[in-house]
Amino acid sequence: MTNTSTSPPVQFMGPDEVLGAMAQHARSAVVDRAWWQNTILAIIAGAFITAGAYFSLLLSAGVEASGPSVLLLGLGFSTGFFFVILSQAVLFTEVNVLVPAHILDMSTPRFCQRLGLFWGLAIVGNMIGALLIGALINIAHPVDGVILSELQHLSEKKMAFRESGMASDWMRVVVSGMLANWLVGMAAFFAMMGRTIIGKYIPVLLAVTLFVAANFQHSPANAGYFSLLMPTGTGPGWTAAVLWNLLPAAIGNVIGAALLVAVPFHLVFRRKA
Repeated sequence: MTNTSTSPPVQFMGPDEVLGAMAQHARSAVVDRAWWQNTILAIIAGAFITAGAYFSLLLSAGVEASGPSVLLLGLGFSTGFFFVILSQAVLFTEVNVLVPAHILDMSTPRFCQRLGLFWGLAIVGNMIGALLIGALINIAHPVDGVILSELQHLSEKKMAFRESGMASDWMRVVVSGMLANWLVGMAAFFAMMGRTIIGKYIPVLLAVTLFVAANFQHSPANAGYFSLLMPTGTGPGWTAAVLWNLLPAAIGNVIGAALLVAVPFHLVFRRKA
């Protein structure tokens, strides 16, 4: 009787394989899908992120210890991001990683021609989804009490850079956005690397919890929190939120995803001719 042994199946893709998979995923999203499909998927992504933001409040509200509080915030918010990953919805900050991966790997003229439209649809669709779910939640279960207090506290932290009104503080939001999308980009990178649901979720949870705990500025996440807060009449106002948080954070998100995720891994693991 011959005793044969087989190696267990590979549990994850290598980083060189992930780059190729991300490039292919970006091409499929930008070139192969119609604009209306990407619009719907972007709205879904904004809705998921806002639902995750609400879940993070439900879990952490009333928890006074800072460690458990941010852990619960990260756990709740990672739910929304993981829904985006599994559904292949179009999230602005994930797009910021996928698109540079494709440009560096196999960019085509048609891809570049449709890139601006795709990015715009991601931004607008995410915002529509956030506003829609934020409004519906406030209609169904008005945000008040301890949850409102937690939401106001988060808003104050995100708008803290506005107090001086100086350009240097605006740039600090940009840098914070870079760090946020470095971690979110790595969450997307590791999620694509995993071959099982659990294998995808664990790095998402860790990376998201880290950026939430550090208060790094993630534009879609912040839009979700603001969309929950503004209907209560106690928020900073959309003009201030956009100018002093969402806009500089979005700029930082784009830079961070490209320079801190896509470019370094491409330089190290790019395929040889």
